[in-house]
Amino acid sequence: MIENLRLRAAQNLGPLLAFGLFVLLYCFYSVLHPKGFTVDLFVQNSNETLTLVLLGMAQTLPVLLAGIDLSVGPLMTLVDSIASEVVHGSPAEIVFGILLCVFCGLVGGAINGIIVVYGRLQPIVVTLATGAVFSGIALFIRPTPGGEVDGDLSWVATNALSELPATYGWWGGNPPAWFNAISGIPMPIVLLVAVVVFIWLPFKNSETGRAVYAVGSNEAAAYMSGVRVNRAKLAAYTLGGVFAGLAGLYFAVQTGSGNADPIQAGTYTLNSIAAVVIGGTSMLGGSGGAIATIFGVFVLRSITFCFRVVDSDSAIGFLANPLLQPMFEGIILLLAVCIGAARVFRVKNRLNLFQ
Repeated sequence: MIENLRLRAAQNLGPLLAFGLFVLLYCFYSVLHPKGFTVDLFVQNSNETLTLVLLGMAQTLPVLLAGIDLSVGPLMTLVDSIASEVVHGSPAEIVFGILLCVFCGLVGGAINGIIVVYGRLQPIVVTLATGAVFSGIALFIRPTPGGEVDGDLSWVATNALSELPATYGWWGGNPPAWFNAISGIPMPIVLLVAVVVFIWLPFKNSETGRAVYAVGSNEAAAYMSGVRVNRAKLAAYTLGGVFAGLAGLYFAVQTGSGNADPIQAGTYTLNSIAAVVIGGTSMLGGSGGAIATIFGVFVLRSITFCFRVVDSDSAIGFLANPLLQPMFEGIILLLAVCIGAARVFRVKNRLNLFQ
């Protein structure tokens, strides 16, 4: 029993370290914040985090294949621009718009997968090119920030569960006792749990999901074992596109509009890569997962949150200097990445990483 727990801890060292660092940073932030440990603060923070969480999940899948996807940010921006045009109107039109956004993300991911698999090109080159195409289409659709997303949907998706019956009139505005017990949960957390439970976990535990891990661990050995390598790669990139589409959709719902800013897309892409590494997913492939990346995103966002509450007149007031914050963020990220990658340097055989 104890040996099994040690093995589990060793296999999940990266996510455990990320989780511990997140708890430390977020408690520090909440203690200093005037509204620390309140529902309002949790809702605000979860709103600022969900988009990057979904994008980090999109980045995780190519990384599990020992690849990388530089198009997740541009694809998110493209879906964000599309959402600002179609996610409004009647309930049927809103549902159609949501499905269209997810479908566009799926198509974008499938295009990446098809070119990588059948073009036999390096993922970093392919996704750099497709990312430029996605950005161009996004700018064509939304040359300037604007557009519209249904107001009720934006309000419900970015607040606590308590706003759901109040906005749509469920139970005549008088919800039952069981709902009141969970009414303080932020809706972004509910959406994240739904994505993990209904999309990520079924995929990870499926034959194709296990094949993705096998291909990332050793593609040649997976092929010789009868694993359908091409199908695994196509599935990974396609599902990554779905996650990027969900990120773009939520970003549009959160802001109530669309923005095709390529600089913003690049920033989100780089942050998604950092979150994957901080979460403990190996850049060598075959080890880690979306749950680990979620903790990586929490660490990234907690770093940003902490800078907001530092008193400029305190002993560590220099951390509040906006000109120095990028440097401090970089130092913290570098330390976190080094700690998360420490296991790689301790093993004598790369295969030990997957035991």
